[in-house]
Amino acid sequence: MAHHRNGLAARRRTVGLTQEALAEHMQVDRSTIARWESGRTAPQPWMRPRLARLLHVNAEGLNDLLTARLPSGTQGQDALDYAMLHPGRIDLPAVATLRTRFDDCAARYDRVPSAGLIAEAAAQLNRIDQLAIGSARGRVQRELHALHADACTLMGQLVWDASQRRDHTTAKMYYELSADLARHLRDTTLEAHALLRTCYVALYGARDAQAGLALAEQAAETAERTSPALTGLALLHVAEAHAILRSTSDCERALSRAERQLAHVDGSDAAADLVSPTQFGRLAGSCYLSLGDHRRAETLLASTAEKLRDRRKSRAIVLGNLTLARIRQRDVEAGVASLTEAIAELETTRGGGGMNIVFGAARELRPWRQEPLVAEVHDRLLGLMTAA
Repeated sequence: MAHHRNGLAARRRTVGLTQEALAEHMQVDRSTIARWESGRTAPQPWMRPRLARLLHVNAEGLNDLLTARLPSGTQGQDALDYAMLHPGRIDLPAVATLRTRFDDCAARYDRVPSAGLIAEAAAQLNRIDQLAIGSARGRVQRELHALHADACTLMGQLVWDASQRRDHTTAKMYYELSADLARHLRDTTLEAHALLRTCYVALYGARDAQAGLALAEQAAETAERTSPALTGLALLHVAEAHAILRSTSDCERALSRAERQLAHVDGSDAAADLVSPTQFGRLAGSCYLSLGDHRRAETLLASTAEKLRDRRKSRAIVLGNLTLARIRQRDVEAGVASLTEAIAELETTRGGGGMNIVFGAARELRPWRQEPLVAEVHDRLLGLMTAA
């Protein structure tokens, strides 16, 4: 269903504020402003008095802005059509429209199959690239280059996920483009995000823990001065690489460092949206699974799966790892229960990471394949594998 835009964006432009400036005044991330303007979320009640003052309206006027619906995309489409014909004249409102559309596409990643988003993301990437090349130097061009870097990262993520984490070459090509753009902008947060995505390919695709470790450490070092969120996330993957290499002390040291960094994340962090309260439990659970501490892994993963309801691809991965932790403790009934939940998530999202873990867990159930519960879940897996 298409989102309907409210009147907030038009009022913001009228008072001369960009999304970034309003976000800074409100002490939130720019993507939060984009969600308010698209009507997907609304400001919390305690934030509204400050927002009203910034927009020079009273409480009633702000409510009117938030509830009045405008035709979805008409004004923004006109601005983009004009910009495509005259790239040198593209302005910040047109860039904001591009950014909002990108955010809408990226927000769907964790809820729907990546294959269904690739054409839309590729069209956005192509449009952003053309406009960035043709735009005049200055803030508009910088914003377009930053959006281009984000779009390249998303494209790599979508291609890799849709390929069931097999197309490493194309994914890394997009991540390298993103990192190059970030270096041109001297934006270490963008660069660290691209490096971290490349780390995922090494860790979970190529199964090269040493290469993944080096990339995760590089990402953490790159983000250290600008983003506690990305630094903490990178350190969680440093810990996971150490766990795969069976170094318990190094793993737990990295987990502690990550926890300290994540405690400092606030709304001013440009990468705050990349982490959630469940992030630590998810990665720590995976670490202890690799280290063979299956009881501790189960405790962390079960708690995380219960809390992780809105990120369905991530939840499938957690449930898959929870299944492995239970099977390795020979608790087949509980393992089948979490595997069934994981399959239910994957039937909707078909996330590459979850699919790989779930099929790996099913292989570990082979000693019990004659049991009715196990036979039933194998039939469901066959249906998942053969679904279009």
